[in-house]
This record gives sequence, C-alpha cells and structure tokens, in this order.
Amino acid sequence: MYYGLQLSASGILTGMYRTDALSNNLANINTTGFKPDMVFTRQRSVVREEDAIRSLPSNTLLEKLGAGVHLAANQVDFTQGPIQQTGNDLDLAIQGDGFFVLSDISDGSTESIRLTRDGRFTQDANRRLISATTGLPVMSASNQPITLREGSAVQIDQDGYLRQDGAIVARLQLLNIPDTDELTRAGGNQFIPSTTGYANRLPATGRIHQGAIEASSVSDINALLDFQSAARSVGANTRIAGYHDEIMNRAINTFGRIA
Repeated sequence: MYYGLQLSASGILTGMYRTDALSNNLANINTTGFKPDMVFTRQRSVVREEDAIRSLPSNTLLEKLGAGVHLAANQVDFTQGPIQQTGNDLDLAIQGDGFFVLSDISDGSTESIRLTRDGRFTQDANRRLISATTGLPVMSASNQPITLREGSAVQIDQDGYLRQDGAIVARLQLLNIPDTDELTRAGGNQFIPSTTGYANRLPATGRIHQGAIEASSVSDINALLDFQSAARSVGANTRIAGYHDEIMNRAINTFGRIA
C-alpha cells in the first residue's frame, strides 16, 4: 500500500475506535456506578518488526516515519464516583474499593459471578435482595442469596451488616480484585472476574452508605473534550488521505501522458 495512505488509514481507524469508546462514556454520564473506558494507542513498529518478518527489505527513510498508530489494550478507570443521596433504604453506595457480588448460583463459579458498583437493589417475589437493573441475587458474605423478612425495615451499616428489628439478617459480600486488568466488562454495568482474578480476590475495605448511590465517574467536560479531539483526528487523517489520493491521481495521469 502507498505508505502515506497507510499511515493516514491507521490514524482514521484508531480515531474511529476512540470516538466509539468515548461516545459510550458520554452516553453513560448518568448511569449509576458506571466506570469509563480509557483508550490507549501506541506507535506501531515498522512492518518487518511488528510482524516479525526480518526478511523484508528495509527502507531506512520510510522507517524513520514509523508505521502509524496502533490500538493498545483498553483499561477501565475505576476512580470513585460522587455519592448521591436517594433516601431509598435499598439503594447502597460503596465509598472506597470493592464491588457488590451478584450471582445466578451460589457455588462460587466465576462463570456465574458478576461484580458491580451499581447499588440499586430491590426485592423479588421471594423477598430476596436483587439488582434492580438485572434481577440477579445479591450475595452475602457466606456466598448465599439474601432473603429479607416481610414488613420490617432494613438497616444497613457501613460494614455491610443488614439488620431487621435489631437482629442481623446477613452481611453483604464485598470483594476487591487487586488487578483490575483481570476484570472483563459485561452487560448491565457489571464485570466478570477471570479465574486468576477471582482466585486473588481480597475482602474489600470500602464503606457502605445506605440510602445513596454512586454516580457515574465520567467527567462530562473531559469526556467531551476527548471525544472532540478524537473526531478532529479522524477528520485530519481523512483530509490527508484525500491529499495522498490526489497526488497519486496527478502522478498517474501525468506519467500516463508522458508515456
């Protein structure tokens, strides 16, 4: 491929991916407990190094230009979001590290475990404490669903103990995954831990706030500025690609007439 066009194309593709990720962040400014993606790029090595094909001929002049940009692995920004009071007894927010644990089953299988910072909870028909958005049961420290008694108010302290009529009903399970790279984003504002990440889990030290939620940690101003920067990058590389196309067109037509 024409080298200049290749560089512009890599810039366009990378910029489009950035705009997709950043637009998702913007769309979740008001999503409870949402954690934004951080998009990283890197300088792509020349083809013979990137693809480990040392037999390719070297062009020192072109290789000084590099080989364009390349996407690096995304990371999730787990910065604490602001705590907002709701007055709902089953709305909970974590101040500090940790995740609420949701699960379809209670055997500890990592395939069934979902971690979330979204503490909007409610009760199902069986009075189990469940996620208000996904319907998955909230797990206790003993790795069991939490069932509340009917007709009694619930008090939840900062350590996650649930009390009704002064008696402890259960304790919320809060987990901390030290290496957040071991978490995979799932639907419903949830994360799935890898087998390694779950094996290295630690008890969380975050504190519970009852009657409150953690708002999205997306900074609207920064997210908008980043999105505009990515969009400008796409536009600039598109124009440069057009210039390359025009140059090639002129060169072909000129040489064609000379021939």
